[in-house]
Amino acid sequence: MRSEFPTRKQVEKQKKMETVKRLKSDWRYPTTLLCIYGFFSTVKPLEPFLIPFLTGSDKNLTTEQVNNQIFPVWTYSYLSVLVPVFLLTDWVRYKPVVVFQAITLFVTTAMLLWANGVPAMQAMQFFYGVVTASEVAYFSYIYSVIDLKRYRKATSYSRSIQLLGYTVGSVLGQLLVSLNLMSYRNMLVFTLVLTGIALLTSCLLPMPQQSMFFHRKHTRQTTTTEGIESHADGTVDATERTIRSKVSLEETTDINVEKSTEKEKEEGKNTDKSEDLETVGGESCGQVLVQLWRDFRQCYSSRQLIYWSVWWALATCGYNQTVNYVQVLWEHVQPSQNVSIYNGGVEAVSNLMSAATAYGIGFTEVRWDQWGELALGSFSGLGAVALFLMTFIGNIWVCYTGYIVFKCLYMMLITIAMYQIAADLSMERYALVFGANNFGALVLQTIITSVVVDSRGLALSIIPQFTIYASYFSVIAVVFLLRGLFTIWRAKRNKRETTSSDISDSPGFVEHRL
Repeated sequence: MRSEFPTRKQVEKQKKMETVKRLKSDWRYPTTLLCIYGFFSTVKPLEPFLIPFLTGSDKNLTTEQVNNQIFPVWTYSYLSVLVPVFLLTDWVRYKPVVVFQAITLFVTTAMLLWANGVPAMQAMQFFYGVVTASEVAYFSYIYSVIDLKRYRKATSYSRSIQLLGYTVGSVLGQLLVSLNLMSYRNMLVFTLVLTGIALLTSCLLPMPQQSMFFHRKHTRQTTTTEGIESHADGTVDATERTIRSKVSLEETTDINVEKSTEKEKEEGKNTDKSEDLETVGGESCGQVLVQLWRDFRQCYSSRQLIYWSVWWALATCGYNQTVNYVQVLWEHVQPSQNVSIYNGGVEAVSNLMSAATAYGIGFTEVRWDQWGELALGSFSGLGAVALFLMTFIGNIWVCYTGYIVFKCLYMMLITIAMYQIAADLSMERYALVFGANNFGALVLQTIITSVVVDSRGLALSIIPQFTIYASYFSVIAVVFLLRGLFTIWRAKRNKRETTSSDISDSPGFVEHRL
């Protein structure tokens, strides 16, 4: 007679399955996979030596071809695909775009290794622009698969691991070049292997069931009242209540109700819930765009946010131009000096010091709403000085030092700007403002590239280019210094007026006058 009780093997197998299921449902599982992907996709030993590789015997390109014909393609590609990729990322729920980014990165590296000629390298830069635009999926994915209370930790891990990947790649590249352990082509083969590991890891990521805009998790709409604050965890910013008259306040309640009902009833409710979600998703294709526009208008109705966003767009544009073409400047300075190439070491040091600077901002007790604009102007001025020294001193060590200083200053200021902008925004609106600011920076960058760098524009050499970038940051510094001084003067004037008003209204002052 067959026993109805499970065998020991069946019990052990069931326990293992439950353990695996529990591990996969924990927030650490997707976070760990994403961090593994982020690390292997950013370890690029050749990146600090890209210009020597392209202009050397491997590709036989001239500096003018790289500077004026090949590199500008990245800017145009990035601009053309940024908005479609941003919307597509949310529509397909992140993971497919992360996998697509890994595939495109693999194609980019393969083309850099095996393709030759200017047209092929331009195509390579186009694909790399797609890779850069797809990075929004990397930073947004984790928010759709973990709880709200884990956001800060997961964000810290995913950003830190990318920095670690860039640093390891720079240090590794420097060691391989300095010790002559590997040729540029073999370094690319090694990068292909790392990219392949990143691609496999991206395929293992769990598929999110919701997204920020197109696949929001709400079953039915209900009207909010003044003073009610609601988030995914039960609370929302006060600014949310006047914009969204219909929000999903009952998400948490529905979950608790479902848990307390019978199994059959729960399945029926889940079926109804999926139908509701499908209806909402179908309607939201057009409605989401309308809602995005409304949110956009309301976010930028704040004058303070506009000032910070303007700096963000202007400074990010100048920073990207500087970072993209700094190797061309190094290559211009180095032939006249008998020194080894230390590009990888400089990139590693700049990454670590930038991270330390940005990290230290979190421990500074400063009223950035009052002193922030003055800080933006002052430190932007120091960045302009660093760029002028890099351009006109003509010494490679000055170039290296100026680059490290410039990068640290930008990372510090962008951290302050991100904090100030995010302080009064929900996650959805922060993503919208973040994307809008970066898009503005990219539009400016495209204009500068087409006029200053592109062979169809002025096609300036590297020294006039960096003179323009340094002057550009000088203008930013002057504008925000004046704005910062005005803000401080106005704050002190308001304080004096408030103090005078309080004194005049005090009982002792009134009795004295009588």
